[in-house]
Amino acid sequence: MIIGTAKIYLYANWVHSLKEKRMIVRSIIDKVRHKYNASIAEVEDLDLHQSIVLGIACVSNSTKHSNSCIQNVIQYIEQNTEAVVQNIEIEIL
Repeated sequence: MIIGTAKIYLYANWVHSLKEKRMIVRSIIDKVRHKYNASIAEVEDLDLHQSIVLGIACVSNSTKHSNSCIQNVIQYIEQNTEAVVQNIEIEIL
């Protein structure tokens, strides 16, 4: 069993309330869940307005497929959000 994980750190400087942030996060999570077979959730900085940290996980039987899944999700998020990607941490276990 191969597990691919990633943390994506996003910064949305136009967000001024937790309600706005939750709408953005919910939109990203729903789109990724609908399009890809991967788990995704907000994992850090839950109470900070402009900081979004998303955790992604993909379970597979091959390293190549797991890495591909994680890369596709990251690319999709980068292309479909106005937030700035500050950092990405990827780990294949």
